[in-house]
Parts: sequence; structure tokens; C-alpha cells
Amino acid sequence: MIYRFRIILDTEEDVFRDIEIEQGATLEQFHNVITQSFGFDGTEMASFYISDDQWNQGEEISLFDMSDGNQPVRLMNETTLIDIVHEASPKLIYIYDFLSMWTFLVELAEIAEYENGMEYPNVMFVHGQIPDQAPDKEFKADESENFNDGDDDQFMDLDEYDELGFDENWN
Repeated sequence: MIYRFRIILDTEEDVFRDIEIEQGATLEQFHNVITQSFGFDGTEMASFYISDDQWNQGEEISLFDMSDGNQPVRLMNETTLIDIVHEASPKLIYIYDFLSMWTFLVELAEIAEYENGMEYPNVMFVHGQIPDQAPDKEFKADESENFNDGDDDQFMDLDEYDELGFDENWN
């Protein structure tokens, strides 16, 4: 069987690729197709993350084992697409280059039959150009942990540290 994926760059502009690949391909092979289709050289660290319907990041499947050996790590070259992607779990998050954090939303769009004479993997469709830099990610604190609430009186002025009662020669 052939898996047809849409890989969307997480950015404001529409930038995506539609890729066909054999269901028995490894995630490392899929990683290589994704990086090539978006114009990356493929030399940076990358990981896939199993995702739920709300795009929450789950288990990591890494390109290289960077762990300290205490917990087992799934690796791309040992994991096939059919092992982790199916109709009930069609979404993955793919992150390329952990310094730039290129983030892609990967979704299984269709499972199809082999087409005679077709070579796989196959980049079916290309839309949009990747920007020069990875889009900035905005990390937000939980709304329930709003420490300031507009009341600056609860925070001490650091210029008033003398009132803290520390002995100046404490060491």
C-alpha cells in the first residue's frame, strides 16, 4: 500500500508538500524525502512525534539516539510508517533543526494502491516557498498562572534589597 501525506510548514503562509511513500518505508526514509522536498540539506537533527487530533506532541521518534541510556528511544531507521501511522492515528509532528525549530504538521491523507510504473517515494505536489528563517514560535504561559494581574505592588523593587536582612559578608 501507498501512504499519501500532506506535510504543512507551521507558518502563516501556505507552504506544504504532498508526498506518496510506501507504508513499509522507515521514518528515516520519510525524513529524507521531507527535507529534500522542502530544500533542506538533511544534515540537522530531527524528530517525529506521534500526535493526537489536536496536534498535541506525543512520543518522540528520533533520528539519532541522544539519550543517556536510561530510557529506550525509538529511532527513525528502526521504525516504519505502518508501525505508527494508520487511519485511527493519522497525524505526526515533524521538527527539523532543533536550533531553528522548523515545525511541520504531517497528516495521512489517503491510503492507496501501488500504481504500475510509478517510483516511490514521489513528491506529488509542491505549494509555497519556505521562508529564509524558521517562523518564530510564541510560547504562552497558562492563563491561570498570571502572576502580575496588573498589580505591580506585589513585586519587590530590586533596588530595595538592603531591606531583605542579608549580611553583606555572608560568604
